[in-house]
This record gives sequence, structure tokens and C-alpha cells, in this order.
Amino acid sequence: MGTPIRRRSPTIWMIFALATWLFALVAARASAPATAESLAPTLEKSTAQQPKPAAPQAKPAPQQTKPAAAAPSGARPSSPAAKYVGDEPCATCHVAQAEGYAKTPHHQTADPRTPAAAKGCETCHGPGSEHAADPVNVAVKDFKTLKSSDANAVCTTCHNKGEHALWDGSKHEARGLACTTCHSVHSYESKTHQLKKPTESELCGTCHRDKVAKLDRTTHMPVSEGKLECTSCHSPHGSTNVKLLRVGDSVNALCTSCHADKRGPYLWEHAPVRQGCTTCHDPHGSQNDSLLVAKLPMLCQRCHISTRHPSTLYDATQLTKPQLENRGCVNCHIQIHGSMHPVGQFFLR
Repeated sequence: MGTPIRRRSPTIWMIFALATWLFALVAARASAPATAESLAPTLEKSTAQQPKPAAPQAKPAPQQTKPAAAAPSGARPSSPAAKYVGDEPCATCHVAQAEGYAKTPHHQTADPRTPAAAKGCETCHGPGSEHAADPVNVAVKDFKTLKSSDANAVCTTCHNKGEHALWDGSKHEARGLACTTCHSVHSYESKTHQLKKPTESELCGTCHRDKVAKLDRTTHMPVSEGKLECTSCHSPHGSTNVKLLRVGDSVNALCTSCHADKRGPYLWEHAPVRQGCTTCHDPHGSQNDSLLVAKLPMLCQRCHISTRHPSTLYDATQLTKPQLENRGCVNCHIQIHGSMHPVGQFFLR
């Protein structure tokens, strides 16, 4: 009888299992579908035999609708080689500016100090030969885009005398204002000084809004009535006084240039008057009599809180007393700005 299966060597079993596994693997590979790697040579051959499709034709570029005359943002300034060509080429394109310029003092050719007596438009804007030949890519000086210092440098080549000589270092110059902030050569609205607003108070009020509010108060004020202007007291181009005041070297010096009866000197001086008129008065407008900053007697009691009179503040129940009727303290102390009387230390009548 043969050797039982259970007594066969383990090695034989291992060889038999390995052979079975290899047979199954070969059968699986033979029955698997063709892969992309195995078909690659065939695909390449068939692709080479097929004709290549024609390349699509490029579409024509759409026509640009932007006009050729539009100036690019990077237009270069005129070179030093540019020449002067006169006003006629300028007026051909810049019609509105030429009409406005023709009505100004700058256009008076009889006056040798004006731009018209020199190079006309090019006196301020620079030589225009290159700009006239190529207005799209070459630009002249445009005061709307110039820095304030550059614009002022052009204007002060002529306007450098009188009060204009104080422009350098003035408050308006130090804050970056340009001459063209207030003035316009081509499109002004005022009757004088070529201002951008019809009146000085409207122009100054575009920045000094707090002063405009005071001018609208009810107290009699010559500025709101057209009898005075801002420049009656202030010099916008510069001053040797405080707050751009036109006259003197102090607030009092300006005020007493008109109110000469308040000038003094006095034998008995009122301390607030010596300190400054604006201690008691608001020159731009007030709701109180005489442009006072507060109503009487409250104004006096800001300092006189312990005197021969009762040291308590006068309230509404006490304002009917005889000594406080009408104008209050100044009923008796009428010489409140100062007294020349030998016994006038209390500024009495």
C-alpha cells in the first residue's frame, strides 16, 4: 500500500500550494482586459494615421472705441526745449478759458506788469510748442493739479510787493493754501480781486464756518450789512500782527484805528481793556449789545465777584433793581474803557 497522505512531508505540501497559486495567477492575467499600457503602441499607431484637424482661425480683434485724442494719465510735461507759440493756438482749444482770461486785469497788454504784456498764457503755463504739437502726450502747467508751493511760486513771481511780500511764512501759506484756492484767473465770480465766490465773506466762510455763524447773529454788524469786509480787518496774504490783522501789532491797535475814542492813554485804565478788546467784545458778532461776549451785568461779574456791591451773582429776581435796569453796571460806570478824571478810579460819569 502507498504512503498515507497525512504522512507526506510538509515540504511537499508547500510546493503543491505554491504551484497552485502560480497557476491561478497566470490564468487571471490571461483573462484580464487589455490595459492602457498594453494598448499604448496600438493607439499611437492609429493616431499617427488619422489626419490632424485644421487649427481654428483667430477672431479679428474688436475695434477700440476709445477716442485717439484722450490724454493718457501719464502725460509728460514739456521739455526745456519747448518754445513759445503765442495765445492763438491756446484759444483754439481752450475757448472758455480764453474768454474768461480776456476779461481780467491779467489781459491788459498796456500794463507791462501783466502776463499779456509778456508771453500771454505761456507766462504762467510755460512754453506750449510741444503741447500744441501733441496735446495728448505732452502737458503744460495745470494749476488744478500743481502742488500749492509750485502754484504759489508762479503767482509770486509778479505778486511779490506790498502785503503779498508777507505771504511766505503766513498762516495761510503754512497750512498749504495756494493762490488758486481763493482766486481764479479764468472763472472768477466776484467783481474785484477775481475771487471764486461773489463776496469775500462767502469765500472766507468756506473755511471759517464759526465766524459765519457769528455774523448771522442779531446784533448790528457792519459786515453783514455790506459796510465792512473780512479784509477790512484781516490781511489774508500775511501780516506782521496777530491773527493776520491788517493794522498795528496787537488786537487793540487794530480796533482803535477806527474806535479812536477808546484809544487812551488814560489816567485810570481798565485792566481788561489793556489786555485786549476781545476780552469783552466779540468782533464777529454777538447776541448782546455792543457786541459783548455776555449780557450785563453777568459780563462784569466774571471779574467783580467781591466788591462794594453784594458779592452774590445777580439772578433773574434781582435784575429789576434800579441799579441794574437798562444797561446794568454801565449805568453808573459809563467810562468803562478808562477815565481821565483825577477821582475816576471807579470809571464813574
